[in-house]
Amino acid sequence: MSDVAFFDVLRQGLWVAVAMAAPILAVALITGLAVGLMQALTSVQEMTLTFVPKIIAMLIVFWVSMSFMTGLLVSFFGGHVLPLIRGV
Repeated sequence: MSDVAFFDVLRQGLWVAVAMAAPILAVALITGLAVGLMQALTSVQEMTLTFVPKIIAMLIVFWVSMSFMTGLLVSFFGGHVLPLIRGV
């Protein structure tokens, strides 16, 4: 395998990782901002109040977007990694 092909697959793999992580990270950001705003408005400073809603929201988004992530990985490996392994 040439260096160009290796770095091309590596670059595409990193973009797949970004596309898979983006929904979960976006929900964590939005949930954190909402909880932080609520804490600032009510003056409640509880550490678990910021952690638990974020984890729950991230798990829900992960469960909902699992088929998207699986399809993305299958198409990446089927289209880019397997032909390199087989030597096509």
